[in-house]
Amino acid sequence: MKDFIQESVFFGVFISLCTYEIGLLLKKKVNFPLFNPLLISIAATIVFLVGFDIDYATYEEGAKYLSYFLTPSTVCLAIPLHQQFEKLKKNWVAILSGILAGCLTSAICVFLFAVVFSYEHKEYVSLLPKSITTAIGMGVSEELNGYVTISVAVIVVTGILGNVIAEMIYKIFHITEPIAKGVALGTSAHAMGTAKALEIGEIEGAMSGLSIAVSGVITVVLAPFFATLI
Repeated sequence: MKDFIQESVFFGVFISLCTYEIGLLLKKKVNFPLFNPLLISIAATIVFLVGFDIDYATYEEGAKYLSYFLTPSTVCLAIPLHQQFEKLKKNWVAILSGILAGCLTSAICVFLFAVVFSYEHKEYVSLLPKSITTAIGMGVSEELNGYVTISVAVIVVTGILGNVIAEMIYKIFHITEPIAKGVALGTSAHAMGTAKALEIGEIEGAMSGLSIAVSGVITVVLAPFFATLI
């Protein structure tokens, strides 16, 4: 069985899609935030790899083909944004202010944690790009001489956490405005947050998709300054 899996070119794609489908089924049956398809998929994949003693490199060799769809799927976010362009024009000041506030809050929180827990410089700068998409975050971390692998892990965890707790946060703070929901998710939880935003509504998805790009640019500008603080 193990030899068959290792020789299969598309094993990584197959196990990824199967575990995600399991997550979707569980989410439909159990309406609870922790039953997030992405979170379940990650956990199930880890259990499978450990159970069959399959190393990550073997899994990644096949799973990498999924990443080819990342760019076209990201470009597709332009469609709901175009459909909601009038709302963007009407509320552009509030939207940009919200994204900037989110980026500043993220950077300040990382700085405060670094001070409280006495992070070293490399550890600190590795966390600065935690709320932006992986492609940009890796570049920021590398430019600041951080640990890129830690940055990637933190970005993924941030995205999953935002995806899982978003609706709970909205309920606690009585956030009902679709634009605010979308901006919050895209700015704080990048692509994984946008996936959740698209589930919630079309306006939320459009604003979240916009926020990914803008927050990435703002973080690229802010990160070098915050990096000098420790």
